[in-house]
Amino acid sequence: MDVKVAFVIACLCTLAITSTEAGIPKCCVSTKTDIPLALLRKVHRWYMQPSSGACDIPALILYVKEMKKPICAHPKMKRALIMLQRIIKQNKLKQFTEK
Repeated sequence: MDVKVAFVIACLCTLAITSTEAGIPKCCVSTKTDIPLALLRKVHRWYMQPSSGACDIPALILYVKEMKKPICAHPKMKRALIMLQRIIKQNKLKQFTEK
């Protein structure tokens, strides 16, 4: 009887963890500061990982086209990434208006 109760409790805990986002968080352990410009141009999505909460270090998580795993960049790269995205956007607008 005790084994059945323990099994049911284990199943319920597993169900609770998998059905919610109470699993193990995916955090950057280290960051890179030397990311090539060509790779930064392919970034299609990014967000900041705060050092508070489950993750220990602040990081800029970059999702690059054609890459399965995100890149963990130093938070100082955020300024360069924003500037690069603005330049790319302006160039696309210029190309659209020139035609």
